[in-house]
Amino acid sequence: MTEGTVHTPRDLPDASRRTLLMMTGASLATTGLVSLGTSPAWAQASGEWDKTFPRSEAVTYEKVTFTNRYGITLTGDLYMPSDRGDAALPGLTVAGPFGAVKEQSAGLYAQTMAERGFITLAFDPSFVGESGGEARDVASPDINTEDFMAAVDYLGLHDAVDRERLGVIGICGFGGMALNAVAADKRVKAVATTSMYDMSRVMARGYYDSLTDAQRAESLEQMSRQRWTDAETGDPAMAGGLPDSLDGIDDPVIRMYHAYYKTDRGYHPRSVNSNGGWTVTNPLSFMNMPLLTYIAEISPRPMLVIAGSEAHSRYFTEEAYAAAAEPKELMIIDGADHVDLYDQLDVIPFDRLAEFFGEHLAA
Repeated sequence: MTEGTVHTPRDLPDASRRTLLMMTGASLATTGLVSLGTSPAWAQASGEWDKTFPRSEAVTYEKVTFTNRYGITLTGDLYMPSDRGDAALPGLTVAGPFGAVKEQSAGLYAQTMAERGFITLAFDPSFVGESGGEARDVASPDINTEDFMAAVDYLGLHDAVDRERLGVIGICGFGGMALNAVAADKRVKAVATTSMYDMSRVMARGYYDSLTDAQRAESLEQMSRQRWTDAETGDPAMAGGLPDSLDGIDDPVIRMYHAYYKTDRGYHPRSVNSNGGWTVTNPLSFMNMPLLTYIAEISPRPMLVIAGSEAHSRYFTEEAYAAAAEPKELMIIDGADHVDLYDQLDVIPFDRLAEFFGEHLAA
């Protein structure tokens, strides 16, 4: 494990810490108007291929649907090695980041791991992207945890997948939900996360439990009353997303997210974070439902958690690692920030991910 300088919310001014909460949907404030932007030029020219990354000729791809335990139809992208032969292969489900869609980081992870011999399923969580559920652009610690389990259902029933060799990868906020899912779902044999957020902790108490009891109560009061307005109008209020322009914005975290979600690098028209953001009341279901309460119950199955040394979110990964039971592995990528692990192929440790799952999903 390598070490580097760590910039955490403790190092940021109060305004920046509030911005971090706002970025994850935990604030009632907005960041300003957003536009639909444009998708990458190569994506526009590639017909049906609508991902933020180039298509690999080493894998086959198809769009699939499956239903979770709550009756919500989820849409996923299934990637399989082109030269897979007749033998059943290990399977991986992939989701995240929080507010992203399968055409962004999750799809890149899924395609790359399929190149390395796995059958992979990147999916849109409930209420987001091409998956079902009403209203839109909301999240749930329970339902989104179930989404991972439903993806495991799908892979376990696929003829090309060995259902006894299933793993999970969670990115950013869906890293925490992946750990929560695997703690309960004993069918999964190994789990890995990158740039993990514990969304319930962020929304309930802020970074490093920075919200006072009074501030927490005030937030709950405002969101509770917002429910009446939403119910009356039938149109949930939106909290707002990233600004279109960075003029006058020096906050390094906003600039980091903007560089992914609001530029050709990572923009997608269905992504919550690329567009209007989450609903104002989105934090409510997270604020009294801690996701990682039973993280130790992942054991005896192995856990690999990965973070950048420069990531503002690094402490989430380190504290999850400390709370988990063996076998577990912590990998810190020297010089990497939070978003580098979304899409930078020379930074994401795909070799280690392939070795990890290759070892623990062995026939």
